[in-house]
Amino acid sequence: MSLARPLRSVLYIPASKPRALDKARGLPVDAIIFDLEDAVSVDEKVASRAILAEALNTGGYGSRMKIVRINAFDTEWGRDDAKAAADMGADAILLPKVSTPADLDALAEITGDIPLWAMMETPLGMLNAAVIAGHPKLQGMVMGTNDLAKELQTRHRADRLPLQAGLGLCLLAAKANNLVIVDGVYNAFKDDVGLKVECDQGRDMGFDGKTLIHPAQVDVTNTAFSPSEAEVELAHRQIEAFNEVEASGQGVAVVDGKIVENLHVATARDILAKVEVIAALTP
Repeated sequence: MSLARPLRSVLYIPASKPRALDKARGLPVDAIIFDLEDAVSVDEKVASRAILAEALNTGGYGSRMKIVRINAFDTEWGRDDAKAAADMGADAILLPKVSTPADLDALAEITGDIPLWAMMETPLGMLNAAVIAGHPKLQGMVMGTNDLAKELQTRHRADRLPLQAGLGLCLLAAKANNLVIVDGVYNAFKDDVGLKVECDQGRDMGFDGKTLIHPAQVDVTNTAFSPSEAEVELAHRQIEAFNEVEASGQGVAVVDGKIVENLHVATARDILAKVEVIAALTP
């Protein structure tokens, strides 16, 4: 799924704001989370469903993945959100605070065959990540790092050390089940340097992309989660060296003093395939 549809930048947009919904049509993001939850005030919860339904019916979001985040089922809006979202034509429905597979079962009873995504943001969710990731309707996970930090009562650290256990458990669960997984938000939306550090950390860990709270964060994030020129150049050289050795039937492929094996070639081909897909999406 990640090669067919890159998910480097996943931007939250309030479902209650028609102007923001319209602006999102022109942003170079890979996916949009149309938010009925945290970004919408209590007084606007009900009205935001109709506003979002109209925007999605109008369309114009191109190849961007359309994800609707509903309110949790322990709120007065969750189930009605799910019923409304099921008819919006979204690519997936995102459920907050998923702690057990039963949470997804309850949503699936309403939404049917629509793909589900899970917000991973509770301590119990971290401990149950493996069984949650095995749910048959689940296609993606989103780290809710702000809520997780609150629940864990952590102190903020730039290296996110207090969150590493949870991040790692969810990554393992997602990769084991071939799910998309995107990192949590970076709150200081004017701090490009700090954003890049956190994006690089997430990319190094294996996240497919990052959730964003502001359009100003898109360029830094897209760059961080795209293959670099150096990675592309190395991929070409690894494939070329491996093919030459295979053709000659002699020796072992070596690039920059390092042995190139089948697994390195597979990674190199994935990198080049991702570059092609991203190029096709770029206006």
